[in-house]
Amino acid sequence: MLESTFNECDEDEKGFLSREDLKVAVVRLIGYKPSKFEVDELMKNIDGPGMTSNEFISAMKPKLAALDPDEHIRQIFVAFDSKCRGFLTMEDVEKACKLVAPKIQPHRVQKAFSELDGDGDGRVSYRDFEFMMKYSLADGL
Repeated sequence: MLESTFNECDEDEKGFLSREDLKVAVVRLIGYKPSKFEVDELMKNIDGPGMTSNEFISAMKPKLAALDPDEHIRQIFVAFDSKCRGFLTMEDVEKACKLVAPKIQPHRVQKAFSELDGDGDGRVSYRDFEFMMKYSLADGL
């Protein structure tokens, strides 16, 4: 997971992550945008123009180990939220389901999304998504 995140964020295949690349990598990996202070801390011992793959892996392992038990749910949400908006649209969910569960009938995906989108604004928040993942799926949504 760490190496693939590094490779995805090193789009130009430079072999390192710039400060901006690192911010994107942290969002993808952990689910939040790091503060300037956090980026400074991560980059303070870097000698070259950016953070190498080994440096990234070493820096991120402790962060991942410190995450709460709900981190897996957060990772799924971040994967669905490909545009990093902090909410999911029907399009996001359909796209993700086609990739990871192509046999799920589209009407089932639409029904589940509609149930989560209680106010009908076309958006599902992280909190609603987390609730569904923890409780509804356990009950056989």
